Amino acid sequence: MIEPSFGIGGQTTYNRRPTPAKWLPWMDSFFKNLTRFSAFFVFSILAAILVSLVFHSQLALSKFGFGFLFDPEWNPVTQEFGALVPIYGTLVSSAIAMIIGIPVSFGIALFLTELSPVWLKRPLGTAIEMLAAIPSIIYGMWGLFVFAPIFAEYVQPAVVKTFGSLPIIGMLFKGPAMGIGMLTAGIILAIMVIPFITAVMRDVFELVPPLLKESAYGLGATTWEVVWKVVLPYTKIGVVGGVMLGLGRALGETMAVTFVIGNAHRLSTSLLAPGNSIASSLANEFTEAVGDMHSSALIELGLILFLITTIVLALSKLLLLQLAKQEGRQT
Repeated sequence: MIEPSFGIGGQTTYNRRPTPAKWLPWMDSFFKNLTRFSAFFVFSILAAILVSLVFHSQLALSKFGFGFLFDPEWNPVTQEFGALVPIYGTLVSSAIAMIIGIPVSFGIALFLTELSPVWLKRPLGTAIEMLAAIPSIIYGMWGLFVFAPIFAEYVQPAVVKTFGSLPIIGMLFKGPAMGIGMLTAGIILAIMVIPFITAVMRDVFELVPPLLKESAYGLGATTWEVVWKVVLPYTKIGVVGGVMLGLGRALGETMAVTFVIGNAHRLSTSLLAPGNSIASSLANEFTEAVGDMHSSALIELGLILFLITTIVLALSKLLLLQLAKQEGRQT
């Protein structure tokens, strides 16, 4: 407790009365139990979500079994459902987003922390943060009405002409230029995850002690050598964490992908062809599902997406632990 007292010259001072000793064990126990409850509350939410998904997908699990993962058929009329096309679309679009997003994010973060003039750092950083704040449905509308027509008219024909005739990768770039498809969805996802990955990379790059970089420059190292041999080894755990954050966003993105992926339950090797993802399938069909089997199959798709995200995050955690062990051995 705090009590006022009057000192010399009428000035008011405050004396803190110590907490009675009898209350200290109770307060410590309450705080410990409160934090423990908060920690286990998170696990209980995850367990409740998992149990709910498994319970409501029992019809599809019992009928289709493990083959649900490898069946490309999706026909609500005949009540035949398979998850291969949505799983393929989810993984391919997320992979495209990471292939494009990681180098771009890395370059932006390095420019902001190492090369950018002082007057440009704040406006460029603010612009990156504003991109992260844009709702996903806005990205989807922009992708459908602005990006897709330009992409179909100017970019896709050139891509088909350049890469379509190549022996191995040519099958990935064949077909009509429609503007929408898995490649378009991957590009839109890349634009969406770049701000998240860039923000994390920028923050961890700024944590590098200036003395380390100045010492490297003093020894005659170039900017690239400082980045490659000082900045990246010091921040690699944070960089991997930022990449995994972006990948998690790409795997679960719904509305933007729904607008531009084409929403076709058709398996195709061409990245220009329309496809589907787990999130877009749920967004398109859940409210119009006819019959218990259709609803159960959609919920099983949600269960698969939950498991994919969990596996990705677990693998990223194992990777971070392995990097930490290697740093310990080097030390």
